[in-house]
Formats: sequence, C-alpha cells, structure tokens
Amino acid sequence: MTMLGFGQKVGQIIQMAYVVEDIEASIDWWVRDARTGPWFLLDSFLGDDHVYRGEKSRADVRIAMAFAGHMQIELIQPKDDHPSVYRETVQARGHGFHHIGIASADVDAEIAAYETRGYTLAFRAGVPTGGAVAYLDGEPAHPGFVELIPATPGLDAGFTAFWRASVDWDGQNPIRPFG
Repeated sequence: MTMLGFGQKVGQIIQMAYVVEDIEASIDWWVRDARTGPWFLLDSFLGDDHVYRGEKSRADVRIAMAFAGHMQIELIQPKDDHPSVYRETVQARGHGFHHIGIASADVDAEIAAYETRGYTLAFRAGVPTGGAVAYLDGEPAHPGFVELIPATPGLDAGFTAFWRASVDWDGQNPIRPFG
C-alpha cells in the first residue's frame, strides 16, 4: 500500500465525517473541546456532475476539514432541502456521524467490489482534488455510508497541506479558506 503524505495508507480509512446543523458552532466545539484545527472551509460544494441515487443532484452543502492526528475530520452542513445523502441521514437519524472515507486507488473497481457485498451506489461527485468520490450505502445494518475517495496526487497534496497546518497549530486562525 502506498503511504500518503499525511500518514495514512491508500486502501485505509483516512476520514470520519459528520453532518452538522451549524458548521461554525460545530467547528467551535471541535476547537474548544477536542483541540482540533485549523479548519478549512468550503462554502459551497455543488457541481453539474453530482448524481444522487441515479438523478442529477441540486443539493448544496458547506464542508469543513481538519486533522486530528493523522485522521481527517469532515463536517458537512446542508444548505438547502434538496434530496441528498446528507439530508436522508438527518431525516433518518438526525445530525451526527455520516460516513467513513477510504482512500481508493481505483474508485470504479472498489464500487463494483462493494456492490457484490450488497452495497448500493448512493452518490457520485467530482471533487477539486481530482476524480470523483462515491458514497456507498450499506442499508440499515451499517452505521453510515462508505465514501471512496480517489487517491490522486491532488488529494495527497491538499490533505497533506491541511495535516501540516494541524501539526503544532497554536489555536490561532481556526477557520481558513479551502484551497
């Protein structure tokens, strides 16, 4: 397995994600009580290639990312009421844990492997770091979605920069622009 610059390996969990009602309040908790930061905030994640359960997605979300050690924490705040993997989680269980993210060398092959184990593709979207993420739904028996994140050079560079910012972070400037 290939080691990524932020200390995790391709093929392993690199991210834990939570759907939140208020991203700034959630960041405040993570900074104050979990001493995690700095946070990199993307105010809008919406694209023409986003597909939710087979249909074009119009749902927009805010995303914040930070590292706790070598694990990335992602916070996701829905901005509207359009159907999405985020809204369905809030409707089914409320705000909280949403998915694990696994760095994948071949997202399409991994989708096929998960589907043979009973998962269904719930969401696919191009991402700024290259390629397209895929969210797989394991149905009620599983605690959340599995997100396959393409292990591109862009992902390694971007996430490694976020991780480096967390090393020796002094608590100053807790929210920064994404990218």
